[in-house]
Amino acid sequence: MSSVGFIVIGVVAVILIYVFITYNGFIKLKNSIEEAFSAMDVYLKKRWDLVPNLVETVKGYVAHEQSTFKEIVELRNCAYGKMSMSDKINQNNVLGKGINQLMALAEAYPDLKANTNFIELQTELSKIEDDIAQSRKYFNAVVKRYNDKVEMFPSNIIAKIMHFTKKEMFVVNTEERENVKVSFK
Repeated sequence: MSSVGFIVIGVVAVILIYVFITYNGFIKLKNSIEEAFSAMDVYLKKRWDLVPNLVETVKGYVAHEQSTFKEIVELRNCAYGKMSMSDKINQNNVLGKGINQLMALAEAYPDLKANTNFIELQTELSKIEDDIAQSRKYFNAVVKRYNDKVEMFPSNIIAKIMHFTKKEMFVVNTEERENVKVSFK
């Protein structure tokens, strides 16, 4: 065999090794995204389960705000376990908006703000929101690494061939960016 043959075999071997390493890197990042979302999903589910108690507590004090309650309860009645990752992200963004509306309503009712059950639910919700924020940071960092690899040359070639596509980050919607004044006193 000539030296050209060895060079061709060497180049092909290097390319194959690169393809295997890149493919395995994509799989590792994809699994990291799933793991990060699973961790965040625990907190999202806790918040999801907390909402009916919060709604019932507020409902007793704010009877005339039925549209807000109806919207939140309808959203909450969706089958959480059957949702895709993207659906969970979108539905939790909407749920966050509803929770913000509930907290804003509560500000107008001093008796509600003094209710022990409501105070406990607020405290629990605050802890869950902190946990969601931390897990969202980790999830988005892993998604960023994955998306970088999907878009950057030369790994983007392997991504296109193997059908790896960009993933959606868990971003805060516009309503959540606005501060809602919540008092824990």
